[in-house]
Amino acid sequence: MTHDYTRLRTLDAGQADKLERLCELIVPGSARIGSVVYVDAQLAQMPQAQRDAVIASIESIGEAARGGVDALAAQAATPAFLQLRALAIEAYYSDFVAPGVNGPGAWDEIDFHPPAAALLRKDWSYMGIQA
Repeated sequence: MTHDYTRLRTLDAGQADKLERLCELIVPGSARIGSVVYVDAQLAQMPQAQRDAVIASIESIGEAARGGVDALAAQAATPAFLQLRALAIEAYYSDFVAPGVNGPGAWDEIDFHPPAAALLRKDWSYMGIQA
């Protein structure tokens, strides 16, 4: 599932495709909700050296993800993979849904409905994500 990623601030189309594939392998459903938009916004807020390191990880590990879960086994314990894994999990389980993408978000999919969650207004503008 490829989204229109023309509004990304740090990733080019090839990097976005690799990240989308990787996120989907790590957390099924990530591609549908547009996790790449969330990760791109996080990258935009990182210092340049850290951003460059994460993008290099996306390039190498995202390419390995073409081989599916088994191809990622050799990467599973590396710091680069663990950082990308953390970003993918955060993007999905924060209940993020990219602008222009129809839900449901993760909370509906996993039936997470505590009373306090009903009071939350999800506003991603602090990350530079506008609807």
